[in-house]
Amino acid sequence: MTYSKNRAIVLAIIEGGLSITDAATQFSVTTRWIRTLLSRYNTHGLEGLEPRSRAPHHNPNATPQPVRDRILELRKHLVAQGLDAGAESIHDRLPPEHRPSPATIWRILRAGEAITPQPQKRPRSSWHRFEADAPNGLWQSDFTHWQLADGTDIEIISWLDDHARFLLHASPHERVTGPIVIDSFLAAADTYDLPAATLTDNGMVYTTRLARGANGQNFQPNAFEQLLADLSIEQKNGRPGHPTTQGKIERFHQTLKRWLAARAAPHTLADLQLLLDDFRAVYNTERPHRALNRATPHEVYHRGIKDFPRLDTTDQQWRVRYDTIDGAGVMTLRYAGKLRHLGIGRAHNRTRVIALVNGPNVMVISRRGGEIIAEFTIDPAKDYQPKHRK
Repeated sequence: MTYSKNRAIVLAIIEGGLSITDAATQFSVTTRWIRTLLSRYNTHGLEGLEPRSRAPHHNPNATPQPVRDRILELRKHLVAQGLDAGAESIHDRLPPEHRPSPATIWRILRAGEAITPQPQKRPRSSWHRFEADAPNGLWQSDFTHWQLADGTDIEIISWLDDHARFLLHASPHERVTGPIVIDSFLAAADTYDLPAATLTDNGMVYTTRLARGANGQNFQPNAFEQLLADLSIEQKNGRPGHPTTQGKIERFHQTLKRWLAARAAPHTLADLQLLLDDFRAVYNTERPHRALNRATPHEVYHRGIKDFPRLDTTDQQWRVRYDTIDGAGVMTLRYAGKLRHLGIGRAHNRTRVIALVNGPNVMVISRRGGEIIAEFTIDPAKDYQPKHRK
């Protein structure tokens, strides 16, 4: 070892009386190196003869200390807010001129003991993601539990767009029932139009397919299933015992609960709804998503061409749209690049309807009674469209 050789050289001179020139010849080193060793010995004793690091005393590429401090501060702040506090989330919040790579940020967090490495976790490169091709191609829904300040258990139902991870709806209820599933679904459809398909678990509020026999034969659909069938929306359900089928909304509920846990417990359902509204704004517009290449769900949902339900009859494809007639008895529909006003009649104001659209032909069906209340052939030269006379 180098240390043993350095020690032998010095001891041969100090205690053995060997000259510097003879020691240089004996040990095949330069006289300059021997003088360096003697100087170290005179200052630090035998410990000074140990090999020294060749690393530079200063790394010009090292992250400045103020930036390192800011990274650790952001980590604490995001954790306290119940938000994602990983390296990429911190990277997004640093100014471009002082923004190390996510890998460097992770090393700084580890050095600062702000994270615990988890080598046992499955690498993200091994994940196989399924994703709808367009916004409104598939909506996922599920509900989770939360407690009010007095310990009352509350259920929160959510609707999430599969393509954009866009939170369409979140509301709290004492218990989620079949009618609440329908109301929450239609509330989301009122704002964002109808999806082409839905994905849920096999809970009775979503489906009765498994209620009568293992194969779901001869079952009577519940109101939600019938609604989807009426609107020509494909209903998908995860396999029993495989919650990973609804992995996106399961993961979303973890994010939601972490955010709620960082805030004072709500006292009423109204208080919890206000928190959910705040979270929805943060989740959709302020929080970049790893699976969306660091874009926000709002950006991805609104930049794509939206999917919609389709109904095939007599070899013609009908586009299905859910809408509500306004107070003047008029429904709006975009055709040939312009917004058209379809006159249905004041007797049907505020009625929820299904509009079947095939080119210029429109059929309007009441959701209240299921009857056809108006038919149109749109005249592209006109804004206001009168309905066909019976």
